[in-house]
Amino acid sequence: MVKIVIDSAADIGKEEAEKLGIVMVPMVITFGAEEYYDGVNITPLQFYEKLIEGDELPKTSQVSPYRFEEAFEKITANGDEAVVITISSKLSGTHASAVQAAEKFGDKVFVVDSLNACIGERLLCQYALRLVEQGLSAKTIAEKLNEVKSKINVMAMINTLEYLKKGGRISAAAAFAGSMLSLKPVVAIIDGEVKVIGKALGSKKGNNLLNGLVEKKGGIDFSMPYGVIWSGLNDTLLQKYVKDSAHLWESETDSVPAYMLGGTIGTHIGPGAIGVAFFEK
Repeated sequence: MVKIVIDSAADIGKEEAEKLGIVMVPMVITFGAEEYYDGVNITPLQFYEKLIEGDELPKTSQVSPYRFEEAFEKITANGDEAVVITISSKLSGTHASAVQAAEKFGDKVFVVDSLNACIGERLLCQYALRLVEQGLSAKTIAEKLNEVKSKINVMAMINTLEYLKKGGRISAAAAFAGSMLSLKPVVAIIDGEVKVIGKALGSKKGNNLLNGLVEKKGGIDFSMPYGVIWSGLNDTLLQKYVKDSAHLWESETDSVPAYMLGGTIGTHIGPGAIGVAFFEK
């Protein structure tokens, strides 16, 4: 049997992972002197409560080779194989840790660099579970994931520039000017890195920009996993976006899967972000 292993950057918590039959290896999130295992003893909602209340940004630590090795030992001891899907190697050393740990297990463990994070990593995991159900080997599943991962698109509109400023990603002057103009940057994960791909004045124009980018990609492949994301304490902005963007999916589905963005990416973009993720046609 093949077991799928992910890190917590996929925003699949411990309970959901157990329901799906996958193994989730958590990253560590540190708020000052307080240390948490992402998705284990801190939920996304608790994360945003702490993020909003605190003055300093939390820190996230990559998964160590030892933590991966522990997981691989348990899986292979049962005679099973593993396919490991990690956050982009360009965003974290977690991928390198998984590769290092996998060296001991030969052809029993295959590591796939998602070149993605959050919902992008989740979508690849969901597709991997379909392949497991088909009875494919770990080697074949890893090959198929590497074939399709470049078709995943993750795009999001950021509601506040405050957290990019705190993290040193933009200057205080740029953040101030952006907030005065109600500037809403749209970011995407491209070639494994988070990049700004557009800016809009206000949420409505931001939503339109997001939809235009989806259409530019040829639309959503509804035969593959897809979904929308949100960050913060409530999903009000996301619900409005889903309703206003009905033309993207109304002829294909009655409901759009919605997922909450966790701490790995949420640290940098803060609350109030909304986004869409899909395999392009």
